[in-house]
Amino acid sequence: MRDLLRSIFGIFRFAGRLLTFVRNTAFNLLFLLVILIAGIAIFTGGSPGLEDNSILVLSLTGDIVEEKQPVSSAGKLFQEMQGEPAKDAETLLQDILHILDQATEDHRITAILLDLKDLGDAGIDQLQAIGAALKRFRATGRQVIAAEDLYTQKQYYLAAYADLVAVNPMGGVDLHGFGTYPLYFREALDKLKINYHVFRVGTYKSAIEPITRDSMSPEARRQNALWLSSLWDSYVADVTKERKIPRASIDTYTNFIDRLLAAADGDTAQLALKTGLVDRIWTRPQVQSHLAHIAGTSSERDYTSISSADYLRLIGPTAQKGSPALNKIGILVAQGNILPGKQPAGVIGGDTLAALIKVAREDATVKAVVLRINSGGGSAFASEVIRQELLELKKSGKPLVVSMGTMAASGGYWIAADADQIWAAPTTLTGSIGIFGAIPTFENTLAELGIHSDGIGTTPLASGLNLSRPLSPQVKATIQLSVDHGYRQFLAIVQQGRKIDRQQLESIAEGRVFDGRTAREIGLVDELGGLDEAVAAAAGLAGIADDFEPYPIRRTPSFGEWILEKLAAEQQAWTSLSPLIPEVVKDLHRRFSATIGPLSLLTDPSGLYAYCFLTGSL
Repeated sequence: MRDLLRSIFGIFRFAGRLLTFVRNTAFNLLFLLVILIAGIAIFTGGSPGLEDNSILVLSLTGDIVEEKQPVSSAGKLFQEMQGEPAKDAETLLQDILHILDQATEDHRITAILLDLKDLGDAGIDQLQAIGAALKRFRATGRQVIAAEDLYTQKQYYLAAYADLVAVNPMGGVDLHGFGTYPLYFREALDKLKINYHVFRVGTYKSAIEPITRDSMSPEARRQNALWLSSLWDSYVADVTKERKIPRASIDTYTNFIDRLLAAADGDTAQLALKTGLVDRIWTRPQVQSHLAHIAGTSSERDYTSISSADYLRLIGPTAQKGSPALNKIGILVAQGNILPGKQPAGVIGGDTLAALIKVAREDATVKAVVLRINSGGGSAFASEVIRQELLELKKSGKPLVVSMGTMAASGGYWIAADADQIWAAPTTLTGSIGIFGAIPTFENTLAELGIHSDGIGTTPLASGLNLSRPLSPQVKATIQLSVDHGYRQFLAIVQQGRKIDRQQLESIAEGRVFDGRTAREIGLVDELGGLDEAVAAAAGLAGIADDFEPYPIRRTPSFGEWILEKLAAEQQAWTSLSPLIPEVVKDLHRRFSATIGPLSLLTDPSGLYAYCFLTGSL
């Protein structure tokens, strides 16, 4: 019997070793694949040529961002397995603007074709900046053409800046207005018997409503209506101006499309043409024929074109790091949630950004700094670490200018408040001056499973934040006092940095969110404009307005950090298998992640968060 058991155990040991060998071999092969793909990308990325009368195909793929996250080669592999060319999940806004500005000066480019079918998320301020660059190109007498099978709302905004807008006979234009419809989880948490202990300051601080309610609060509803209406007015004003159609046409289209579509016999393309949203109803061959005509060739197969990715490789990046210029305006990017410690690109690490600010402070060639913020905030502790380093920058005598992107709210405003000047787009969402804490405990959930926690400690606080036990009254009181203190600290930072009367500040705080235009009226913002205007303002403050160079300051990860970031991106791609998931499931996942996801990333050591919860539909 003993020999039989030894034999059985031997079989299991052999199987375990075999599985370990297979797992390690697979991991090593994946590691080598990542290195191989990266090496091929680095050493085989030659620059293409460009002929006269070429058409630039401006492909805007994925989300428009200020800073890109690590790229997954596995994700691109999944796309190629489906027979599709690999597409970027993100595109840098500054790359797009650089491409358009260079094309405006490059007369080998005879026209621009907008390729918008893979456009992801984008803020109105970002779309406005791209639209302005398209107008500069058109001012040279050359054409911009938009030709899509179907236009989403984001895609159509950019299409409105084209000389000619064409739609497929089977297509149309989807205009429906802006809205925010988050998911709410209180009932689900009740059914799971999870006790969420919420501590907050601010009537309008709605970041934790998804875990405390099953519907939007009246205060959040009023606030959201204000900024949604402001952004929609900006959208419609821009579209009607560029398309030269009355506002009433858009209002009728979005409010009574069922009646209009009935009158058009259900033909969405004809309705778009009749409303003035498009100029032509063209098939794909007709579009190609028109492009060939613009390029001066007789055949649609003869004209030359260049993709925006190839054109970017041809013209080079926006700025070369290590420039010898003696008068630099350092540009720092703060994109994503604010978290403690060191974080990869696309997330704001308190220590990571603070280190870059120190680099700017100690670089004698950097005369001023522009902090570009696109963030809804996060950890109050990490926000304060960043702010403290910004104060040291100012003590060194270097001007600090903040440029707000799509959003700079809560923690994003915390780190902006001490700037010498704050610039924002009219559609920027900012403010949200408030603090909250949210701690779940699972004593009831565990009890349902027959699991209980008990014990003894030397003080009433001995159990601490034991998630298997209820929070003691002392712990609850302590956390609420910390939240109250954090809120008063937030108010003091804004009051001192913005020189706003305390009584007036309290009337615009409590978590209220404002669009950029309103924020300027109430003193939270100084000027309206984009990154270029902010850079010029910083140069003026530094006294070098006539002789300066923008200088992006970015973290260069070590080889080990680069490998870890790549492996993390690969793991995420392999585990998600995104191309194999139905679109309806991916949409639900996006909504869930937008609602609850940020809360799971917040790891403030004090459990205090300055985070603005806003999800919108553009």
